[in-house]
Amino acid sequence: MSTALNRLGALEAARKLQRRELTAVQLVRACFARIEQRENTIHAWTALQKQAALDHAEALDRGALRGPLHGLPIGVKDLFDTADLPTRYGSPIYERHNPGLDAAAVALCRHAGAVVIGKTVTTEFATYQAGPTRNPRNEAYTPGGSSSGSAAAVADDMVPFALGSQTAGSIIRPASYCGIVGFKPTFGAIPRAGVKSLAESLDTVGGFARSVPDVALFASVLMRDPRMLDLAYDGKPRVGMYRSLQWRHAQSETKEAFAQAAATLSRAGAHVEEVPLPPEDCMLVQLHSDIMAFEASQSLAYERLEHAAQLSAKIQAVLEAGAQITAEAHIKNLARAAESRARVEQWFDKYDILLAPSASGEAPFADLGTGDPQFSRAWTLFGLPCLNLPFATGPQGLPVGLQLIGRRYDDHRTLAIAAWVHERLLAAREPDIGASDMWPRG
Repeated sequence: MSTALNRLGALEAARKLQRRELTAVQLVRACFARIEQRENTIHAWTALQKQAALDHAEALDRGALRGPLHGLPIGVKDLFDTADLPTRYGSPIYERHNPGLDAAAVALCRHAGAVVIGKTVTTEFATYQAGPTRNPRNEAYTPGGSSSGSAAAVADDMVPFALGSQTAGSIIRPASYCGIVGFKPTFGAIPRAGVKSLAESLDTVGGFARSVPDVALFASVLMRDPRMLDLAYDGKPRVGMYRSLQWRHAQSETKEAFAQAAATLSRAGAHVEEVPLPPEDCMLVQLHSDIMAFEASQSLAYERLEHAAQLSAKIQAVLEAGAQITAEAHIKNLARAAESRARVEQWFDKYDILLAPSASGEAPFADLGTGDPQFSRAWTLFGLPCLNLPFATGPQGLPVGLQLIGRRYDDHRTLAIAAWVHERLLAAREPDIGASDMWPRG
């Protein structure tokens, strides 16, 4: 077998495994070989279990097919509880924490045949304190946060899929910085049981892969909806191009990608139209920030009240700000969010999907932090399904993507249209190139 087995996309690998053209042991060994080659540079993992993963893979090879993910190696963000690996939530408070059970999303993946090979780095409680992970496209830059290890592991071909979560922009932004597909489904579509809570009304489970069909494969398992595997779409989508009122923070590479996407999709037959910017949208970033801070101060009450000395200054500032917001003010904020959500949902009577920036631009230098989630806050606040679609490159040669947003609870159609859109964006960039081949690897 080729030594490049670790570069197989999730769907291609799954098909080979289902046909017994590839063994789980071969694929797991290839992934660990890549990890051993690159981990000292990328620092994507907090814990690995090579022998246990190989034993599991060998058992799968001997037995009947388990399910759609039979034999596929995956990474799990260290915010998710795991029965057989420590779970530290990115904090020294939980340095010796072994929950002894799986989060629901992990259990669903295992039941479908996935092989958990390790835990990936998360920022502190999925907030802003950066971990050690570096961007595989250039190690001087951040992979983004908070799902930094999951994004980097997939981008560096260590695993074909990794679980992540998003409370502000923690799937879309690192997917954009690392040049892979990130999928944040409709809020609540994937169970959050066993995932450390940050903000109850915002936390959303999703993941990373190298293509839209690859994330759709995992969505079909995690959402218990086989329709996700059918990405056939023969329409001409109505695309709303939404700059957002944060457009002034967008860098030139994001603006160029936005214009390129509009022109490409229009030539492909889509109906492309710019969405007017309602003035009231100017408050959405702050509204999300206030809701997140209040709920974080509640969810992390134990850590805030009993272990403050072990919290970083960054998270202490968030929790202190949240503790100053009254319950009455929080209820009003939730009502304002609901009103804005209802208004935005009406846009989907006119548009099939929206396209918006995923991030301000390329990844910043690692010592500057994990980047700003401002371009994702509103969509997380509204609970809408979102994907990062990588296809462009910035001045430093780093990836730039755009965020595709769909109607709430319409994840299947959103994925189908995303596959149609991404195929055309990649084709326009270079005829025979795929998302996973757009940037050099170490």
